[in-house]
Formats: sequence, structure tokens, C-alpha cells
Amino acid sequence: MAASPRGNTGLATYFITAATFQKHSLFQSDRMSKLFLEVLFHYRSQQKYLLHEFVIMPDHFHLLITPTLTLERALQLIKGGFSFRAKRELGFGGEIWEKSFHDRRVRDWEEYCAFRQYIHSNPVKKRLAGSAEEFPYSSARPGMALDAVPQRLKPSSLLAV
Repeated sequence: MAASPRGNTGLATYFITAATFQKHSLFQSDRMSKLFLEVLFHYRSQQKYLLHEFVIMPDHFHLLITPTLTLERALQLIKGGFSFRAKRELGFGGEIWEKSFHDRRVRDWEEYCAFRQYIHSNPVKKRLAGSAEEFPYSSARPGMALDAVPQRLKPSSLLAV
């Protein structure tokens, strides 16, 4: 079953959640998590989307993303690209993803900050790390190269800086 069309979703920013099939802990393996990161950054480098924040949890992921085409296409590349590579490179034979994904359009700076805080705190809340910066599969980790917050979401006090 395909995701229902969301209309023109390019150049809007979204908070995304997608779960693994039947919530299996697919990403508790470093091999799977590292491969997912490779896929995520591969399509970002091809400018298929802007990647602002992310976290890869054992059975789902969250993103703050601005697609350059459509949201559906961006998630098709991420989920489909990962599925293809996991099967080909890691020999994974089962189902990988639940159908579709959940999205929330980010309307303003306050929502962006709330979603970013949620993403960063998720591994700490689930006791996967002592601090957000310690978790290896999150944008909170120091040194992650990410895209800037879209100008239209920045508060006027930050635009003057």
C-alpha cells in the first residue's frame, strides 16, 4: 500500500518517524546502523534533501528533513536505498520497514527546537546513552556535518545575526 499523496512537499521542513517491521530491533547492530547512516548521507550528498537532525533508534528513526523534491521521494530513497543495500551487502533476508511513515510539518522555530530536543533526548530517555552527545547514531554527536536550519524557520532575532 503506497503512502497517500501529501501534495507539493518540497522546501518545507518535516519531522519524520519510520519504524522497522513489527518494531524489530534491527538497528541494535552496528553494521545495520552504520549502513543506514551511509544511505542517509549518500542521498543528502546528492542534494535529494537537506538533513538537519536525526537519530537511529533500535526499532525506528527520526529525522528533521527538508526535501528538495517531495517528501515521499526522499523517504523512498532513504528506506528503499537502505533495504536494497542491507539485502545486497549484509545478506538481510527479512522485511525491514513498516509501511509508510509519520510526518509533521515544522511550522516555526519553536517547533523546530522541540523536535530537535526530542531527537537528541530519545536515546538518553531509552537509556541507550548517558548523554545525547555519547550516542553514536544521532546528530547530537559532535562533528556531524548537517544542513543549517532553514532561514524561514529562524526567529527574527537570529536572522539579524
